[in-house]
Amino acid sequence: MNYIWISFFLISFVVALFQVFVMGDVAVFERIITSTFSMSKMAVMDIALPLTGVMTLWLGFMNIGEKAGAINFLSRIVKPFFSRLFPEIPENHPVHGQLLMNFSANMLGLDNAATPMGLKAMQSLQDLNPKKDTASNAQIMFLALNTSGLTIIPVSVMALRATTKGPDGFAALNPTDVFMPILIATAVSTLTAIIYVGIRQKLNLLNKVVLSWLGGIILALVGIVYGFSLLDKEQMEIVSSVVGNSILFGIIVAFIAGAFYKKVNVYDAFIDGAKDGFSVTLKIIPFMIGMLVGIGVFRASGAMDLLMDGLRWFFACFNFDTQFVDALPTALMKPLSGSGAKAMMVDTMATFGPDSFAGRLSCMFQGAADTTFYIIALYFGLVGIKKTRYAVWAGLIADFAGVLAAIGIAYLLFA
Repeated sequence: MNYIWISFFLISFVVALFQVFVMGDVAVFERIITSTFSMSKMAVMDIALPLTGVMTLWLGFMNIGEKAGAINFLSRIVKPFFSRLFPEIPENHPVHGQLLMNFSANMLGLDNAATPMGLKAMQSLQDLNPKKDTASNAQIMFLALNTSGLTIIPVSVMALRATTKGPDGFAALNPTDVFMPILIATAVSTLTAIIYVGIRQKLNLLNKVVLSWLGGIILALVGIVYGFSLLDKEQMEIVSSVVGNSILFGIIVAFIAGAFYKKVNVYDAFIDGAKDGFSVTLKIIPFMIGMLVGIGVFRASGAMDLLMDGLRWFFACFNFDTQFVDALPTALMKPLSGSGAKAMMVDTMATFGPDSFAGRLSCMFQGAADTTFYIIALYFGLVGIKKTRYAVWAGLIADFAGVLAAIGIAYLLFA
């Protein structure tokens, strides 16, 4: 992360000098400095402060769940599968349930719930980590699965397709036409993450338990895709919203009911857990500011635009169809910034049209993976990990697999 962060500024400085002395753009340094202030403000005002409330809320609920024994119950359910992917975690450890809740929230697209659950899981994994400054195998597998971004219902992408208008003044004719392609691409990304990290950690991925779980997950995804394919856009949004939020609230109610049954003081348990919300957020603010400012400088210098022009020339040299290059800014920004990638996706749809090849592909890129660098900086920054080992490579390889899958599917269906 040290070298990546430094490269943002060094590359941006060189590109800015080129803009001034070759292109005559004397305002580039002003844009760069402005971006440092705006990104710093966004890190605190738009991310950290809202996250404080969410962290406080969910850490309180998680503490109730632990007191109720719900986490241990979930741990026993996923023990056969997670014990193969996370062999370093002791049997029946509460972190198994925390991992499950984080992954479940991510798959349902409930980012606000997934983040505090993930941070709690990372803290628990750090407690088990014998080398506090070095990422453990379990932490790397956890982050690889998070950065692969498996999402069953990409509601935000479909909503933006329904509202963003192209040059002709029209939004997408069928906003849900990218639903199945996104699901396939993000599944490829997640499977790649599991296989790559599993090989690096010498896990037995051919174990019948692992194969049966992965097979079951794939069958469940196929069933969900088929079920949603029978619905129109409005019905899909309603069903996904009702199912996702009802499952989440059901978990909360189950925690409270279980704690009450065990004669736990539920309100005191909530307060005890919630007290950590503010302190946890304070720890991650410096890491968020550092990463977001680096990204903002890279964008404001014009380095991203030059990169796109270079890629277009490179692929043209091999006589490749370069249609996909117009959508690449979303793919390249996604590992760095979720909001930045979303802005790139909207800009691509507005420039080329939501139903254009580039417009659809940019939406697929947005849903195929997650913000690798942001997630790694956030989670490792929280627990003080300095030596990330191959965590960054695991996330980027999974992202790359998702991008390749998205491009292949897009050419197959939309070209």
